[in-house]
Amino acid sequence: MKLLKIQQILEAEILVEADNMDKEIRVAFSADLISDVLAMCCEQALLITGMTHVQVIKAARICDLSAVVFVRGKRPGPEVIELAKHNGIPVLLSRLTMYEASGLLFSAGLSGINQISDPH
Repeated sequence: MKLLKIQQILEAEILVEADNMDKEIRVAFSADLISDVLAMCCEQALLITGMTHVQVIKAARICDLSAVVFVRGKRPGPEVIELAKHNGIPVLLSRLTMYEASGLLFSAGLSGINQISDPH
């Protein structure tokens, strides 16, 4: 699914734009613990989270995630935005809950990481 389509489905604000909003997102997962993010690393994945600290972007970089969506209207600080820009990681902000955002994307056809045979 294209990142632009995800942004539209979630009615999300773009905080850090991708060079190309047609970027393909293969799978998505939700997490509110950095240890879970690191355990579920998967290229071309979208992270849906309520965590808004810089460790989220550092983990996204380590895991080679395609994008991050902050949910529940939780706006990250400027240091998070700058780090995401510096690392080329697109960031969206949605007012939806994590459950709603995940459900909408799943219903639209975006698979979760447990639905693919080899997440790496």
